[in-house]
Amino acid sequence: MLSLNQASEIVDAALNNARELNLRPLTVTVLDPGGHSIVVKREDGAGILRPQIAHAKAWGCLGTGQGGAAGARHATRDPAFFATLASISEGRIVPSRGGVLIRDAEGTLLGAVGVSGDRPENDETVAVAGVEKAGLVADAG
Repeated sequence: MLSLNQASEIVDAALNNARELNLRPLTVTVLDPGGHSIVVKREDGAGILRPQIAHAKAWGCLGTGQGGAAGARHATRDPAFFATLASISEGRIVPSRGGVLIRDAEGTLLGAVGVSGDRPENDETVAVAGVEKAGLVADAG
């Protein structure tokens, strides 16, 4: 189980890494394996849709069982499939980098983190950094 302290550490480390990299204002969310929010932080100046996008990136990883990078590649190869996923999930899935599964050292799924606000590859970079700072394994796909 992912604790509130671990989820907070992931979010704070991701945001600290974003400031070191001078990225645009971000929103970071951590979800449990059932897709429920544990922690959400939105930096000053982050766009009004960033919390929903970050949630959808993380939720999409949980729903498909793969990191956002794999989801993005799959969506490029089979856009009709992902259009269907978007429809059946009532728009709650975003196949994009910046969504990362969170695992323990044994590979057990603990949740997912979603980051939104900068370029997808930068969102992914800080998501991975946050997970690793918490001593967990990031599965970006």
